[in-house]
Amino acid sequence: MSAATVDSLRRGTGTPALSTGGTVSSRTDHVKFLVFAAAVLTMPIWLAPIGASYPDLMQKFAIFGIFAIGFNILFGLTGYLSFGHAAFLGVGSYAAVWSFKLLTMNVIPAMVLGVVASGVFALLIGYVSLRRTGIYFSILTLAFAQMSYNLAYSVLTPITNGETGLQLALNDPRILDGPAEAGLPSTTLFGMVTTGYTGFYLCALMLIVAYYVAMRITRSPFGMTLRAIKSNQNRMNYTGFNTRPYTLAAFVISGMYAGLAGSMMAVVDPLAGAERMQWTASGEVVLMTILGGSGTLLGPVLGAGIIKYFENIFSAFNDQVLGRIFDFLPETLQNLMVALVHPFVGEGWHLTLGVVFMLIVIFLPGGVMEGVSRVTARLGRSRANRSS
Repeated sequence: MSAATVDSLRRGTGTPALSTGGTVSSRTDHVKFLVFAAAVLTMPIWLAPIGASYPDLMQKFAIFGIFAIGFNILFGLTGYLSFGHAAFLGVGSYAAVWSFKLLTMNVIPAMVLGVVASGVFALLIGYVSLRRTGIYFSILTLAFAQMSYNLAYSVLTPITNGETGLQLALNDPRILDGPAEAGLPSTTLFGMVTTGYTGFYLCALMLIVAYYVAMRITRSPFGMTLRAIKSNQNRMNYTGFNTRPYTLAAFVISGMYAGLAGSMMAVVDPLAGAERMQWTASGEVVLMTILGGSGTLLGPVLGAGIIKYFENIFSAFNDQVLGRIFDFLPETLQNLMVALVHPFVGEGWHLTLGVVFMLIVIFLPGGVMEGVSRVTARLGRSRANRSS
């Protein structure tokens, strides 16, 4: 990065492209955004053939898509690998459930409180963790996440309800709604119960907003600075450019995304437990981002969808389901195919995911999006050859 570029970034005047190129890039981004929004809103249609069109699973696709988009801002753009992002997911969930218990069953205050609480928590953890880089930063975030998990599981039981988890109760005050009259109330959005497809479309709307905000961040001078930090942070520091406020801002924004995802979990299921803060959840979002394509806008969403599809669909395949799939074969071949496929589905779905992840890392280091780019480029060359 040149000194002139660094100076322009310091003044906030750096731009990612020239005026004409920037206009074309902006137009392309908006077209991609519209396609993305249309694809998200029509998920019940195009997911039906692969058996993934039921609301609970589509809600997971959207929620973990938000989680992965936020993580990508820190890891994909800035180059900081965090192993503790599940802590912010858990804080968002707890904050949202407390909003339901103390204020109202309307989801808007719960989402706002979840995002704010996670942002404040990320500010505290980021202020300490970002004093180190590389593996030391990753270890610090993992340590903070495990501390948060243990605090939620035992020490902070009055706030988190420990291993039982925080959930609604009949005697909750709910200052704005009043206590429940008969049974536990449901979460609502201005009178609409946010369950089933209504809950999915709320999650889908939040995913679209999260994608748009991430797109604007990526194309902004702030996003350009983050990419420069990932490229060569030491050189920027040597030129006198203070990178710490930018890395801290990226960390907080990423934590707020995780808080939004956590609050959305509480919206569709008003329960918060310490298990959402375990290191495995942090590792899962790392896999999602790498699998889909680190540093890309759409890649983390695809990675989240792939992993959640394997977790919820492949894990449900048993010998009876496999038998129905291969029932067109003679009985001997049918039994052989069931025996061969059985270790890769059901409880062995992790094995299939591991094989897929290994193949992508070996042949597509840039994730699924690299494969999409290769196919698109090849089709473009074929079209050009035919026209010539």
